[in-house]
Order: sequence, then C-alpha cells, then structure tokens
Amino acid sequence: MELEKAPQGPPPQAEGCLAVAIRIPVRIVVLVLVVPVRMAWDALAACGRFLDRALLRPLGRGLGWLGHWLFVVPATAVGRALAWLGRVLIAVPAVFVWEQLLTPLWLGFAWLVRTVASGLGVGITWLGRALFVWPWVALWRYVVVPVGIGLAWLGRMLLVVPAVWTYRRILTPVGHGVVWTLRMIGHAFAAAGRGTGAAGVWLWRTLVVVPLAWLYARVLTPFGHGMVWLGRAVGAGLMWLGRALVWLGRALFVWPWVALWRYVVVPVGQGLAWLGRTLVVVPLTWLYARVLTPFGHGIAWLVRGLGTGIGTLLRWVFVEPVRFVWRWVLTPVGRAIAVVAREIGTAFGHAWRIAGYISVAVWRFLAKLLRWVFVEPVRWVYRSVLTPVGHAVRAAGHAVRDLVWRPAAKAVRDAGRAARQAVAAARDSARQARADFRRMVFGAREPEREPVELVKPRREPSSAEARTLGSSTTATTAWPKLTKD
Repeated sequence: MELEKAPQGPPPQAEGCLAVAIRIPVRIVVLVLVVPVRMAWDALAACGRFLDRALLRPLGRGLGWLGHWLFVVPATAVGRALAWLGRVLIAVPAVFVWEQLLTPLWLGFAWLVRTVASGLGVGITWLGRALFVWPWVALWRYVVVPVGIGLAWLGRMLLVVPAVWTYRRILTPVGHGVVWTLRMIGHAFAAAGRGTGAAGVWLWRTLVVVPLAWLYARVLTPFGHGMVWLGRAVGAGLMWLGRALVWLGRALFVWPWVALWRYVVVPVGQGLAWLGRTLVVVPLTWLYARVLTPFGHGIAWLVRGLGTGIGTLLRWVFVEPVRFVWRWVLTPVGRAIAVVAREIGTAFGHAWRIAGYISVAVWRFLAKLLRWVFVEPVRWVYRSVLTPVGHAVRAAGHAVRDLVWRPAAKAVRDAGRAARQAVAAARDSARQARADFRRMVFGAREPEREPVELVKPRREPSSAEARTLGSSTTATTAWPKLTKD
C-alpha cells in the first residue's frame, strides 16, 4: 500500500462540438480508405521480406565482394602506391632539405645571431666600462691615489717628521737634562741634608722651583701653543682640502649631470611635450570637440530619425497587417485546421491499427484457402501417389540392374576379353608368318648381342652390412633384422 498518492496527469481538456461532430464520419471514411492501403502495405512488406531474404541479401553480399575486389583492393593498392610515392617524392626530400639545408642554415643563423649578440654584448660591455668603470678607475688611479699619496706625504712632512724631530731633538734632551738636574739636586739635598731647614727650603726654591717655573712659562707653554696652532692650521688645511675635494667631486660628477638634466633634458622634454601637445593633443581635442562630436551627434540624430520613421512605416505597412491577419484570420483557421488534423490523425491511427487486424485476418484466410486448394492436394498426391510409385520404380530399377544389366555387362566384358585375346593371337601369328617369310627371302639375320651386365662399383656397405662401432662383430654376424615373416 502506497502512503503517497501517485502524481496525477494533467486534467483532460473539454472537446469542442466540432471535434465530436466530425469524429465518427471521419473515422468511418478513413477506415474505408485505409484498409486497402494497409492490405497492399502488408503484401508489399511480405514481398519485400521475401526479396530481402532471397535476392537482396545475396545480391548485396555479391556486390560487396565485387566492390571489395573492384574498389577496395585497387584503392588500397593505389593508396599504398601513393603513400610510397609521397614518401619518396615528399617525405624523403623534405627530410633531406631539413637535414641538409634548413638545419645548417638554422645553425649558421644561430651562430651569426650568437656572434652578433656576443659582439653587441662585448660592445655594450666596453661602452659600459668606458662610461661607468674606466672614469672611476682613472679617477681612483690618477686623482684619488696621487692626492692621497700627496696628502699622506704632506701629513708626514708637516706632522710626523716635525713631531719626531721635536721629540728626538728637543723633548728627549730636555727630559734627559731635567732628569740629570733633578738627580744632581737630589744628591745636593742628600749632602746638605744635615744643614738648616730654612737654607734647604731657599735652596730648593732657588734651584728647583724657579727654574722649573721659568721652563714651563718660557719654553713649554710657547711650544704647546705653537703645537696647538700648528694642529689647528693643519686641521683647517685638511678641512679646506676636504671641501676642495668635495667641490671637485661635485664639479666632476654631480654638476654636469645636474646641468645636463636641468638645462638639456628638462628643456628638451618640455619642448617636446609642448610640441606634442601643440601639434597633436590640441588639434585632436579641437577636432573631437568641434568636428567629430557635432558630426557624430548629427549622424546619430539622423539615424535615430530615419530608424524611427522607417520602423513606423514598416510597422504600419507590414507588422500591423500581419498581426491583424495572424490574430483574426490565421489563429481561428489554424485552430480549426488543428482540430480537424488531430481528428484525422487520430482516425488514421485507429484505422491503421484496425486495418492491420483486418489485413492479418484476410491474409491468413487467403493463406489457408491457398493451402487447402493447392498445397494440401499437391502434398497428398506427393505423399500418397508419387512417393509409392517412386519407391516401386526404384525397386524395379534395382531389380533390372541386378538381374539384367549386371549379367549383360559381365557377358559383354567376357566377350570383349575373348575378342581381345583372339585378336592378340592373330596378331602374333601374322607377326610370326612375316618373320618366316622375311627369313626365307632375305636369309637369317645375325643374332643380337645380349647386353652385358656391368659390375657395380664398390661402395660403402649399407647400414645392415656395416661393422658395428664399439664391438668386434661384423654386419654378417650381427643380430638379424626382424620382419613379419
């Protein structure tokens, strides 16, 4: 039991009075017209099946075999010949041209391109080196290195050599003298340590403090001030030298490019931009705004107006009449024709099926009638009359063959054999009589020499007579060959 309802089909539509009125007459008329056509169709179908089995299939097989040997086999041979010809005339020359001409040309072209590219690469490399590497190398080799060497020599001559000379020629002797003086003073203090304290203090101030203060104020301070001034002067010189080098670097590497960009590239670019804007952009803008836009608007307005007018004209000339005819003439007539055609088609379907049943019944009746009128009598005559008569005739024939023909044939064969023997005896007697007559007339002939039997040449003994290997027995003493006897 199904729990869900089966989906129902669309509800049947109500049929009109026209369909109900024309259905029965149309079906009767169509049945009367279709029954002969269906019977003729069944007869033609039966004849066609018989012809297909008895004639068309064997004919088709024969035509297929004939077509195979007349068309397929020659076409295959021609195709193979054309393939061989194409391979010989096209493929082999093409391979030869590819291997012997195009490949060397391509390799030569590749070598040429590679050589040109290598040359261009070498040229571009050389140009890049000439523009970007060699100037810096030359600047480093012929400007920076000599300037650095000169600055190092200048610094050594201005700082290192004077400092070494001052240390070696001034500070070292002065230090040695101060050390010697202090040592002497110490010895003097040690010797005079036993004197009075006031005398020792005055002696210390007079001999040590005053000379040292004078040395500091008159020698070391001016020398230190001189060294400070010399350092400041050297620093200022180095600063001015750095500024000069910076200015030289700017003058050699920055200002030319800046000047090239500012006074050559930018003006040329601005001039080209102004020239392109003046010669191309402004005329094109003016042409688009003043000529093409109004012209396009006018053409669009004209096309729109013409399209509207032509569309309206075509609509009222063609569309509206066709629409009126379609809506008020063709649609009702088409519906009526559709109803009539549907009823006629349905009637033809029913009539064709009914005519099929009628045709089967009629042809079965005719087949049974022909069977009982022609086939059954012929079958009865064949089975009841002709078959016994044939059996009797065959038995009589066998009896005649065994009792008449075979003895007669044997007697004829014996008579023929006796006649052939008599003829052979007569032929021998005639041959002997001719020989006696010839001997009596011409005399006896010399006896014919009998053929001498030649001695067979010596040869290797056969397998039965040969000596057996590996034993002392011969073929004659070997085991005899066994036979059925």
